Amino acid sequence: MARINLLPWREERREQRRREFLIIVSVAVAATLLVGIVSHLQIEHMIGNQQARNAYLQQEIAQLNRQIREIQELEETKAKLLARMDVIQQLQRSRPEIVHLFDELVATVPEGVYLTSANQKGRAVVLEGRAQSNARVSAFMRNVEASDWVGKPVLLLIENKEKTGDGLSRFRLRLEQRRPKGQDADTAA
Repeated sequence: MARINLLPWREERREQRRREFLIIVSVAVAATLLVGIVSHLQIEHMIGNQQARNAYLQQEIAQLNRQIREIQELEETKAKLLARMDVIQQLQRSRPEIVHLFDELVATVPEGVYLTSANQKGRAVVLEGRAQSNARVSAFMRNVEASDWVGKPVLLLIENKEKTGDGLSRFRLRLEQRRPKGQDADTAA
């Protein structure tokens, strides 16, 4: 019987399988590394694109914020100009009123009443003066109430002749400056 030694053949077969296994493992590791590298590059590319988009959006947002600030500054300037125009219009409307106020004061102050000061805040006028008697102050208040341009007199203070020492009563009177009914329509037109 012939003796066949199968050991070298088995050994070669085992060596060949081991080489094939190493090749398969190497190919699998290389494929895994290749897939990982390609995935990493793809993700890096996507991150780069997103960062570029974000940077573009940030630039646009900054530009819009500058425009919004400019618009707000323009609106503030507009509001200030409108307020100034409103003040100018009010001054234009009230310009003749001071003349009427002094005309009415001259017309309403009775004989024996002397005005020493006049202060105006808005439409309210505070008058201080001296009078020969309280009756003359009352007559002054009636004249103010009957006037077209001033009204609503309120007596704030009155001191008798004995306290002042000069023979005249001292008084303080507040009144409202107003427009006659026909003047409001003329001013609005």
